[in-house]
Amino acid sequence: MRTRLFGLLLAAAPVLAIVPAGCTAPPPAWTLDLSGLNVSIGGDPDMWAINTAQWAFADPARTRGLPVEGARAAAALEYMAVQINTAPRWAEIDPISKEELLRARVELRAALGIRPDAPSQQVVSSLLHAAQALAAGDGAAATAALNNPIFTAGPQQTLAVLGALPYLREANIATMHVGANFIGGGGVVRWKL
Repeated sequence: MRTRLFGLLLAAAPVLAIVPAGCTAPPPAWTLDLSGLNVSIGGDPDMWAINTAQWAFADPARTRGLPVEGARAAAALEYMAVQINTAPRWAEIDPISKEELLRARVELRAALGIRPDAPSQQVVSSLLHAAQALAAGDGAAATAALNNPIFTAGPQQTLAVLGALPYLREANIATMHVGANFIGGGGVVRWKL
């Protein structure tokens, strides 16, 4: 094991040596932007998404009456469905869990009235901007963030569902399995936003 690890480190050394410190290249095309999230997430948006979605979709009571948390959880699941299925970082995640995330995204979009063909970045950005506005007490800005043709039920209905997310079986299973794949055993640490 040590020999194999040492060999991998030696093989990676030339590549690591040519990456300049503080490189500010734009993120690869497979990443989604979480710029609407105006909180500290500990430096890792993927872990924020996994923890947030797993916590929220385990029990609908956790987000009931809290559309901010519902919007964050919905954005986190949408984000996870893309990241975990496309980012090289998650290549080792069980393929069944990846498929479960895609089914969970379909289920969530149906519950929120989001068009099936809506671009993921647009969904994530709209939901996070709505969450940020709600957290700031700006209902008009939250409505404006969701006043978009990708939300077929309209902003008021979408906000109502975000504040009373139903039990979403596929979302619960998918987020639980991804958490178990990553941390082993499905433990989760809820980061307070």
